[in-house]
Amino acid sequence: MTDISFLKREDYLEWPEYFMAVAFLSAQRSKDPSSQVGACIVNQENKIVGIGYNGMPNGCDDDLLPWSRSADDPLDTKYPYVCHAELNAIMNKNSADVKGCIMYVALFPCNECAKLIIQAGLKEVVYLSDKYHDTPEMTASRRLLNLAGIQYREDIFLLGKLFDDVNSRYHVSHCFLLLPAKKVMLIGLLWDTHSIHNNYYLKYYID
Repeated sequence: MTDISFLKREDYLEWPEYFMAVAFLSAQRSKDPSSQVGACIVNQENKIVGIGYNGMPNGCDDDLLPWSRSADDPLDTKYPYVCHAELNAIMNKNSADVKGCIMYVALFPCNECAKLIIQAGLKEVVYLSDKYHDTPEMTASRRLLNLAGIQYREDIFLLGKLFDDVNSRYHVSHCFLLLPAKKVMLIGLLWDTHSIHNNYYLKYYID
């Protein structure tokens, strides 16, 4: 009989799960009250070469800039000022370049981030949600990525890990916690397993 103490663990995180979890953990550094997004760039050797999250530019006091999503004056919203997670991950790279790398990011990148991804030479984008799919920015983003030959795919490994025990009141699988009413807490973020595009940024949900 084989002594199981000499066998390796079988329930460890796969690389994609690990990198997406790093992206989500990075997102928790964001000070944005409505949207916390993180990005993780990985090279061909499965080494992390860049991490970023959405926030105001370096050297700019984020207490003096607006965080609102809407206002009568567009200059009183966050949009003219905030740097997206993808931009920061590319700028924070710890290697000479990120050509041929893969980016893991919570949200499908907008058209401005798509330009940066193309110019940086990334080969693939793995995202978890495309909640703004029908907006002009995302339509333009897909067009640019397609023309540049950059692959992009939605990774729903989350759901695969959750539905192996949906009848249990509490289910823990790696860092995913299934709560009553089929709500999921992932590193402090709330997910609705019936609609992965909703309830995206609620944090620290306790039933």
